[in-house]
Amino acid sequence: MKRWLWGIAIGGAVAASGIVLALTPFQAQLENRVGLYSLFHLRGVRPPPAEVAIVAIDGRTGGKLGLSTLPREWPRSIHGKLVDELTRRGAAAIVFDLDLRRTRGEQQDQAFARAIAASNRVVLFEHLNGRRQPIEDQQGRTHGFVWVEELESPLPVLANAARALGPFPLPKMGAAVHQFWTFKTSAREAPTMPAAALQVYALQRYELWRALLAASTRLSLDGLPMKAADVRDVQQMKALMQGTRHLFEQDPELAMRIAEQPSADPLSRSSAALLGLYAGNKERYLNYYGPPGTIPTLPYHAVIKGTDPNLAPEALNVAGKVVFVGYSDLFDPGQPDRFFTVFTRDDGVDLSGVEIAATAFANLLNNESVKPLAAGATLLVLLCFGLIVGTLVYLLPAVIGVAVAIGLSGAYAFGAQMSFNSAGAWWPLATPLLVQLPLALLVGLFAQYRLQHRRVQHISEAIRQYVPESVSRMLTASELAPGDVNKVTYGTCLSTDMAGFSTIAEKMAPGDLARFLNEYFEVLAQALKRHDVEVTEFRADAIMCAWTGSVDDTAVRHRPVQAALEAAQEIGLFNMQRNLSGNLRVGLADGTFYVGHAGGGGHFVYSIVGDCANTASRIEGLNKHLGTRILATGTVVVGQDALLVRSLGNYRFVGKTEALPITEVMATKGGATASQVELCERFAPALAAFELGNWAQAAEQFENLLTSFSQDGPTRFLLERCRANLQPGATPAEPGIIAMTAK
Repeated sequence: MKRWLWGIAIGGAVAASGIVLALTPFQAQLENRVGLYSLFHLRGVRPPPAEVAIVAIDGRTGGKLGLSTLPREWPRSIHGKLVDELTRRGAAAIVFDLDLRRTRGEQQDQAFARAIAASNRVVLFEHLNGRRQPIEDQQGRTHGFVWVEELESPLPVLANAARALGPFPLPKMGAAVHQFWTFKTSAREAPTMPAAALQVYALQRYELWRALLAASTRLSLDGLPMKAADVRDVQQMKALMQGTRHLFEQDPELAMRIAEQPSADPLSRSSAALLGLYAGNKERYLNYYGPPGTIPTLPYHAVIKGTDPNLAPEALNVAGKVVFVGYSDLFDPGQPDRFFTVFTRDDGVDLSGVEIAATAFANLLNNESVKPLAAGATLLVLLCFGLIVGTLVYLLPAVIGVAVAIGLSGAYAFGAQMSFNSAGAWWPLATPLLVQLPLALLVGLFAQYRLQHRRVQHISEAIRQYVPESVSRMLTASELAPGDVNKVTYGTCLSTDMAGFSTIAEKMAPGDLARFLNEYFEVLAQALKRHDVEVTEFRADAIMCAWTGSVDDTAVRHRPVQAALEAAQEIGLFNMQRNLSGNLRVGLADGTFYVGHAGGGGHFVYSIVGDCANTASRIEGLNKHLGTRILATGTVVVGQDALLVRSLGNYRFVGKTEALPITEVMATKGGATASQVELCERFAPALAAFELGNWAQAAEQFENLLTSFSQDGPTRFLLERCRANLQPGATPAEPGIIAMTAK
């Protein structure tokens, strides 16, 4: 497969990992706990709308008012005073996030109710009970369970006086709160407390809002009151809100047509807020403004008394604001109504329920709830991100690929953060950056490593065709220069030649000859390789190879001899199969030589250079004169008692000053024939006479030997030397030295 296809495949796998994760509940948890948390904290604190404030009951309120420290023991009239004071100060709406289901005495309840009714702008908390209810048949057998939620209103006297009621359930993911509802489907589409507060706040422009609806919808508005004054109790308020919601559900294009209308409402902000409330999702993500106390929080007792030494007088100005009343202690981590959020303080103080309710209202007022991408858009983002990052990490060089992937991820994170900061748009952050990016780096770099490893293997395999395997590993495993593998070492050189090659070459076409040589060299090289040959150098029809080691390492001499015996046998079989005559000729010599790169002009070969290699070549050539197959210097076979060898005397080669003892390697003792053993035994005394210069005696012994071994080349060669020395006028060389006059 082409590399770019592999890149796309890796990118697709990275993209698929994000998509698969996005289809599981784990992705939502990851994005909530990590992605959303990071977005909020990187954005930091932002100012809430000026139209919202909190009146907080905390652990000091009772003492400041001369009442019990427990708010449940307070007289209800104190709440009435608070309502009166807030109304007097011009609050647009007052929302009580308190459980008001139990009486505190009829007079106290009546006093509170009168204040609520007089204010005509109070929203009370409505308790929501949820439980599992079994499903039973007529015989009472249980067939399953269903979750049932029921609303419990405040005391009737209080509920009847209020302008609106609403529950405020908060779904939790783990321990944290991220969402709220505007309408609770499981509670018969009941408007929640923040939504009811917004509708009460917007009643001052209700007639203009209704006119905007009438001009935009194609449905009847008969179910909606004509004027805000027609909404006189909580039931009518609930009917108004549910009816308006139903209108948008029945006419899906209504929101678009309203947005296109030229608004006649000078306070179009309230119309926009109502449009967002009724046309938007029922489930919203909270767009928190900051840690506890970010929304202006006034002490309960300060509003009652009208002053507080810790507050500037203008801080108590609540004119035109929606005021939420409830438990909120900014100093006590153990306050009764608290929820863990992304802005829980380091000292353990959580956001209170009433501040979360105020946050939800503020989000609705400014239409700035956090807006996660739609499911399809999320999958598309993860697809594109994974595909691009995964592909680039694999296709680009590793350093560049990592830098580009991290750079693109940083750009994506920056864009996601800016989009969140400006519009509350929530793009997936944790999944691409913490799952897809590491996976892309891991898979892409591993794939690059595998590709590079395969390339190195291919290069190494190619280099091994020309240099030893150990040198190939050194060249491909490090930044090694070719010259760094050169060395001068002790070892054994083995030189071979193919008898009759000139005749074979003369009869073959060049292409056929090349194929023949490749087959020949393959057989020969395999025999050498089985005995761990280190350096193999091909020279026309010949091979020069070497084993290296230390002088005291007998294996460095033993392995070449065994390789020569096996190679001679293999080539003999090779020739027999092809009806060729001739044998393999081998010369062996040990000593110090150079192995490494030799050449010039930018072209090198890995070669064996030195007197040892030249000597091995001369010894190989001696086989032609002696009619032998395997010859070696005497030092090569020292200590190799398992071999059948015979000494052939001391020879001085052309161009050499020193004579060398030459030994014929005939066979292993276990594989030698009786005839070979007899030949060795009878040849030795004849050679001894020759070396002493007793030419006549030596000649007689060699002649006797030829009667039994007529084909023995060394006997015939030395006999001719004896006869030459016995000729009249001959001037024999020094006894025991055979001077060669030809290579």
